[in-house]
Order: sequence, then structure tokens, then C-alpha cells
Amino acid sequence: MNLSWRPEPTRANPVRRRHGRAGYAALLALLAAPGARAAEHLSFLNPQGPIAAAARDHFIVVTAILLIFVAAPVFIGTIFFIWRYRYGATKSRYAPKWMFSKPIEYFTWAGPIVIVIFLSVVVWRSAIALDPYAPIPSSQPPLRVQVIGYDWKWLFIYPEQGIASVGTLALPAGRPVSMELTSATVMQSFFIPALASQIYAMGGMVTRLNLMANQPGRFLGENTMYSGNGFHAQKFPAVAMTPADFDAWVGQVRDSGSALDAAALAAIARPGTTAQLGAALPKAAQADGSLYLTHVKPTLFQDIVLAVMHASTLAPSALSAPATGSR
Repeated sequence: MNLSWRPEPTRANPVRRRHGRAGYAALLALLAAPGARAAEHLSFLNPQGPIAAAARDHFIVVTAILLIFVAAPVFIGTIFFIWRYRYGATKSRYAPKWMFSKPIEYFTWAGPIVIVIFLSVVVWRSAIALDPYAPIPSSQPPLRVQVIGYDWKWLFIYPEQGIASVGTLALPAGRPVSMELTSATVMQSFFIPALASQIYAMGGMVTRLNLMANQPGRFLGENTMYSGNGFHAQKFPAVAMTPADFDAWVGQVRDSGSALDAAALAAIARPGTTAQLGAALPKAAQADGSLYLTHVKPTLFQDIVLAVMHASTLAPSALSAPATGSR
């Protein structure tokens, strides 16, 4: 990208910086703690949100149907036939001219028909219940997060707060999160197993995902589609915080982050892991390994989608206005 414009630096409020320094340091220590990393939730079988809980229930129902109507008849039938037609069995009847049996024919076709009917009903109901585009009912407005996949890292934009993060997805616990996803390179697969289902991010296109964390915690997030040499490192922690801690995190990003200017965006666009990006943008790098960025224009996500769609360079105006907004 040929972007040469750089926004004018602004100085953080010294009063807010002085009074919030201790809280920010404690929050940063929590994010970087080895014990917190060890307690990272990895699977939808231990769901931490309503979407993952519904996915687990769907998995259990489908597994039960397959066990009852597929596995059980096979195992039982195998034991029956081994015993019934064993060598020397006196009740076995030799029928060399046998050609057709209605009971066997009915049994053979009834099983698949019942399985298809059951699975069709379950999948139809679950497809509606687990629609990733469907908002999560809540008395609180959803937090908007825009996600852009790069090689090999994720850029998380908070358009209402005017900030962005690479390496950590911060969320307020108990509040729905509405995501818009795209890719600035190849197609990628966004997945936080303990919170939500998998969804693709594609260049020049926008997909949506709604999720919510029931309580504070850390959850594994990753790209599950192979996308090159750094694919194995394209993982991130999704950190659910109390509302107060999330507000403190937003303040920390604004105070310690680096401006998302043309140089920073060009560095993000270059192939490389989050750790390699931290070496290229030391002012944005944090102790927990993530990078914090400020002065993000609210329409940056849409501008990148259009630039990828039309295979064009991003105009300097896409970075020309610092974003302001509530936390």
C-alpha cells in the first residue's frame, strides 16, 4: 500500500494517565500471567457462553442419535450373527435357494429413513438456533468489533472506541458482541471454540458472528484454515473482563497505544506473526505480546473491504481522521 499520510500525534491526558497507571498495570499483569494462560478454555465441550452451550447440546443430541440408530444395531447385530451362525449351531438353517425376506428388507430400509428424518429435524432446528448472524437477546447493546485477517495475525477494531488490537481480543463479560469479519489476504477461518461457532473471513466480503461470554475468563481463538508458513502461530487469547476492567483496558489502549497510521498499517499487512509485528512496531507492543493501536477511523474496516474487493490501494483519507467515542 502506498500510504504516506501520518496523523498528528496527540498527548494523552496526564491526569487520567497518573490516576489510571496502577489499574492499567494490574490489568496488564493479569493478561500476561502464565497462570491465566494455563487456564485458557479450549473447547465447546466446556462452554463459556450461550452459543457454545447450544453447540455442545447439538453435538450431544446428534451423537446420541448416531449411537442409538447406527452404532448400537451394528454392535448388537454383529454379536447376534456371530452367535446365531457359529460353527456347530443346531438352530442354524441351511437355505441355499433363499432370495428375499420382507422383515430383513423393512429393517434394512427403516434404519436409514429414521436416521435421515431425525437428523434433518435436528439440523434444521439447530441451523436456526445457531445462526451466527442472529443477535443474542440481551438488555445491553452489543459491543461492535471488526475483525480483519492478515498473514498471520488478526486485527481487532473497536470502531465505537476508536482503538484496535493485534494479538488480544478483549470482551466485556455478560454483554453480547457483534462481529464483522473480513480478510485482507486469503480466506481464513475464525474460531473461538469455547464461545462461538467457526465462521469464514473472506477478502472483499463481510461475514458476521455474534457471541457472548457468561463470565470473565480466557479463551483460545485461532485460524483453523491453513494459510501459509505462519499459520500455526495465528492464535490469540479472547479475554472476557468485567465491565469495569474492560473500560480500564480501553483506557490503557488509548494511553499506551500507537497511532494506526500508514506505516503501522503497512507493517500489519506484511506477512508475519504477531511477535514479528511487535518487533516492527515497538511503540505499540505490550508486555503480554499484543499490540495496541489508537486513532482508528470508524470507516477503516469498510475501506479495507472495498480496497481488497477492487484490488486497489487504500486511499490516505482512510486514515485521516482520529476516531472518538465512548468506551
